[in-house]
Amino acid sequence: MTNDEDTAASPDPRRAGTGIAGLDDILGGGLTRDRLYLVEGTPGTGKTTLSLQFLLQGAARGEAGLYITLSETADELRAVAASHGWSLDGLSLFELVGDLGLDPDSEQTVLHPSEVELGETTREVMQQVEELRPARVVFDSLSEMRLLAQNPLRYRRQILALKGFFSSRRCTVLMLDDRTADPTDLQLHSIAHGVISLEQAPRDYGAERRRLRVVKMRGIKFRGGYHDFVLDTGGLTVFPRLIAAEHRTPFDPTSVSTGNAGLDELLGGGLVPGTNLLLSGPSGVGKSTTAICCGLAALERGERVTYYLFDEGLGTFLARGAALGMDLRPHLDSGRLTLRQIDPAELSPGEFASRVRAAVEEDGCGLIVIDSLNAYLQSMPGENFLLLQMHEMLTYLGQRGVKTLLILGHHGLVGDIRSDIDLSYLSDAILLFRFFEAGGAVRSAVSVVKTRSNAHERTIREIKLSFGGLQVGKALTDFEGVLSGLPAYKGAVSMLTDLPRDEGEG
Repeated sequence: MTNDEDTAASPDPRRAGTGIAGLDDILGGGLTRDRLYLVEGTPGTGKTTLSLQFLLQGAARGEAGLYITLSETADELRAVAASHGWSLDGLSLFELVGDLGLDPDSEQTVLHPSEVELGETTREVMQQVEELRPARVVFDSLSEMRLLAQNPLRYRRQILALKGFFSSRRCTVLMLDDRTADPTDLQLHSIAHGVISLEQAPRDYGAERRRLRVVKMRGIKFRGGYHDFVLDTGGLTVFPRLIAAEHRTPFDPTSVSTGNAGLDELLGGGLVPGTNLLLSGPSGVGKSTTAICCGLAALERGERVTYYLFDEGLGTFLARGAALGMDLRPHLDSGRLTLRQIDPAELSPGEFASRVRAAVEEDGCGLIVIDSLNAYLQSMPGENFLLLQMHEMLTYLGQRGVKTLLILGHHGLVGDIRSDIDLSYLSDAILLFRFFEAGGAVRSAVSVVKTRSNAHERTIREIKLSFGGLQVGKALTDFEGVLSGLPAYKGAVSMLTDLPRDEGEG
């Protein structure tokens, strides 16, 4: 009935599930029953949808639900539900102000004076609750109640009276507020047992970003901070903020091959489970092809691999791999390889972290590739946020024993080459790629400038892309200026040549 219909029942009978798995996870199992909660947010943030999911979750468990509306008609609510594929037949919908408000004979009681109308509104709410005996109630919205009350004192007394009434009838209540009042007025926060705040932030380009925060929740431990969510057909999907410390698992730290003997020697043995490798260099130097080589070796060992493409189309990516003799389609067809093309303009950081977590925990993925961090950066609201997100996600992957490849492109091809951001301190190992000129040709060099897990080579080797796949040559001596971005080779070791199609390393 909801997008989280399969959510397991809470083991604690004192908790009421919200119908949104991510929100229940943030709350540690759901809302404490028989309490009054405030759900606040500007129009369009998803308050009504969240409330309907809350009521439908209760109906699925045999609990009576009542939606009291002052701001929307019952037909409008049914239309909202139908847009998500839901039916509200199992719920009671009550419009406090219907056609009666248009009757001239009713003006003196409905519209004037406000004291009479507020009293009638409260009595009608109480009458409905007494008749239906609902376990879950939604009151939409408090802005109309605030207008009827005319002053803060009467408004607060009315909310307190309703809170006591609902509690005595053992109702779990969501009260919705559109935050049209003074934002510094925190009276409702002090009255409510818990407060959930929904926010919507437009962007200059791409979809708007939505996030929620549990402002307070008495009596339970919840996950604080902001959590991204999306509002789409099927309702709200919430992505709890990733906390790496909650996901420690034992694993074997033995190194595995990258699929290329020369690259293994450079790295001091290969890729180490629980670590990440940053492939850094200018565009076209061979970073993605090196990642494909590592992924293909993992697939041939029987591991599952997930490759996130931010920059390149799926068709181009697969065709390029096949042209180099590294055909990924058989592994894609078998299900061991998962390719995800990501549009950074449409994806929030929290949703991406949730996808990575699902790949590890649900699919058993042993190797993750993010290609590239440059586009991933564009999906973030700021550089500091990127660092925090990446730090938590990489720590999580490390504690799960996953091998992670991060591709970072640099601005420029030669000379003063720069990246969007410095992630070297977050990386367990760094492969540095550079172009260089030798014998009248543009060639590529690779070196390892850092590893935390192995004793790595400090040499520079030539790397070449050909049909045989990835070739890594012997250590080149007499190299100058590699780190400055203007490398020159003046040694005696011969350069790599194209190999026959049935030869080559890795």
